[in-house]
Amino acid sequence: MLRGDRAMLAGMSSSRDLELARAAAELWTADSQEIGYLAKLFSQTSLPYKDPGDDAPVWFRKNGALTLTVQPGVAVDTKGKARSLGYPYGTVPRLLLTWLSTEAVRTKDPELMLGASLTEFMQKIDMTPTGGSNGTITRLKRQMERLFQATLSVRVDDGDPDHQAGAKLSVASAYDLWWTKGFDDQPSLMPSTVRLSYEFFEEVTSRPVPMDLGALRALRQSPMRLDIYAWLTHRMSYLERPTTVSWELLRGQFGSNLADTKQGKQQFKRDFIRNLQAVLLVYRDANVEITDTGIMLKPSLTHVRFKGLRAIERGSSNS
Repeated sequence: MLRGDRAMLAGMSSSRDLELARAAAELWTADSQEIGYLAKLFSQTSLPYKDPGDDAPVWFRKNGALTLTVQPGVAVDTKGKARSLGYPYGTVPRLLLTWLSTEAVRTKDPELMLGASLTEFMQKIDMTPTGGSNGTITRLKRQMERLFQATLSVRVDDGDPDHQAGAKLSVASAYDLWWTKGFDDQPSLMPSTVRLSYEFFEEVTSRPVPMDLGALRALRQSPMRLDIYAWLTHRMSYLERPTTVSWELLRGQFGSNLADTKQGKQQFKRDFIRNLQAVLLVYRDANVEITDTGIMLKPSLTHVRFKGLRAIERGSSNS
């Protein structure tokens, strides 16, 4: 781990910090894990943290040779004027992607039913229903439409001028959402469903990245923390030797919205270290070292244990 748990806990003062510390402590002592999944693509790249705005025609993230490009969907109003639906951003689409991925792995079916009521579905993705223009209900509706209408493009540039590789995908090929008025537990007259696109369904069911849903709940106040956790969980699952990921590569993957200036790079480094510390409070077995050149990753136990290893660990703790 980056630094001692006691020292990190001592530096926490805000209510959010204390809430994270309590959640982390519960995870440390839990007898079992609630396991979910995420499509591998979203452990390598991610969506925006903040709204890029309607003036941005395209948004992208880079992870080495891999580039993810996001283009928002378009709606046409009653006057025949086209407008951007906007980009999916923040924690809500990340929670949605985890739920969709987990359900796809669990059911082995691209047709997913969201729940009998709005409250039921929001509980599934750990959201508390609140009304109003800035409430969670409005946020969820907006972010679901943005996520399902967005076009994602993946391009791989391996440096070979004679080789081209890439793909286009969308999360959903179809969706039918019925929202009841208010936010009580009354079931909707029609079930809300999402049909995952063939490409997304194949991506998540053929190469799912297992994650601890309790860890995601603990880290859900920050989209960068969710991204760092997903990235570390995936990287540690196959890391065989110490590897340093440079600050420049990390900035392309996690902070490309910051200015390409000395100040922007310094701000990214501070933001990344602060959020990394929060992730390491939850994922204590991740062996990570901060260096002048970047982040050194060392082979570590995966955060989601194999069933046999979990049984051995429980036996050792009881002896």
